Amino acid sequence: MSIQVIDQPLEERVVTLRGVTWERFKAIEAPLLDNHDVKLTYLAGVLEIMSPIGREHEYIKSTLSLLLETYMRKKGVRFYKRGGFTLEAPGYASGTPDESYCIGRDKQIPDIVIEVIVSSGTINRKELYKPLRVPEVWFWKSGELRIFQLDPAAIHVGEHFEYKEVDRSRFFPDLDRALLLKYLGYTDQYDAVKDFRKELRDGEQPT
Repeated sequence: MSIQVIDQPLEERVVTLRGVTWERFKAIEAPLLDNHDVKLTYLAGVLEIMSPIGREHEYIKSTLSLLLETYMRKKGVRFYKRGGFTLEAPGYASGTPDESYCIGRDKQIPDIVIEVIVSSGTINRKELYKPLRVPEVWFWKSGELRIFQLDPAAIHVGEHFEYKEVDRSRFFPDLDRALLLKYLGYTDQYDAVKDFRKELRDGEQPT
């Protein structure tokens, strides 16, 4: 088993272990299940351990969630917040998104998962969600918000499929990513949500 440490000039550090069996991963994971300062990601024998979870990471995650929920409530979109719970394809992949949502109704697999990346590791995080066929994966990194989407037909068939980058969410076709980024750039979370709500309200007023 090889070890790689990615030292970041930030609060977070990522340690990568290679050649880790699924059984070994589960043994490492067990005593850390209640430790919310450690995030484990496993994919095909590679284990990443991120710790601690930094302030910037938590601020972006919580602010993006508040903005998105404000939008959904304003637009009357029925949603179920699933939070950051672990999604697994036993024996192959295990990852915990920072946030996740089911749209329309509650489901076993969320429609959207959100990842906030402050300290990059080596695992391609889109690969984590392929086995479970999560319809959309959102990534925030370095001030950018990127959305990756499965081909709708591929979700229901057993053929090979890939995530493709798109400009807008299938679930929120009227939501401009630039608008979310504008308010994610606020240093005050309360003001960000307040002003975002006002802009949504003003945008509905007739000209």
